[in-house]
Amino acid sequence: MPVPANEPDWLTLGQAAKYLGMAQSTIRKWSDSGRLPAFYTPGGHRRYRRSDLDEFLEQGGKVAPRRGEGRRLILIVDDDDRLREFVRVNLEMEGYSVREASSAEDGLTALEEEPPDLILLDVMMPKVDGWEMLQRVQERHGVGSIPVIMFSGKVDEAALKRATSRGAQGFIGKPFNPQQLIDSTKQLVPT
Repeated sequence: MPVPANEPDWLTLGQAAKYLGMAQSTIRKWSDSGRLPAFYTPGGHRRYRRSDLDEFLEQGGKVAPRRGEGRRLILIVDDDDRLREFVRVNLEMEGYSVREASSAEDGLTALEEEPPDLILLDVMMPKVDGWEMLQRVQERHGVGSIPVIMFSGKVDEAALKRATSRGAQGFIGKPFNPQQLIDSTKQLVPT
């Protein structure tokens, strides 16, 4: 299919993930393992040729399973790429399947595609914050139907009370100890 003149031939990792409808972490793994062709810039960034992505889709690459058999799915919603990757790696080492979203909008889309067993949700995000996303999750799925642990760099007694009163099952301040996160996740969603 011809590409419109205003569409770039090369896409960034984020653009490729959106184009394929996959998490950036999945695209990253597939390109690092050679399953998906990628060009690596001198700075270590990945670039994807649109024609390679189209061929990948034509060959059925999109049908790869997202969740390991029997594994519980955790959705991490945070605008900090490094934090999401850090949390994902720790949870995957504990046996969870993990999906990432860099905004509340992406998180809500991911939620509709495949409801997770738990949502780890940052409070401070641009456009739609974590409190509003929590409210939308509860409106669509019911209060408490999907457990939510909130994160924030600003932790005080008011924020803790607000999280509890709004139906979140946990509240952890950043920076956090990864073991605290894993323990909280295991309490709510055992592997």
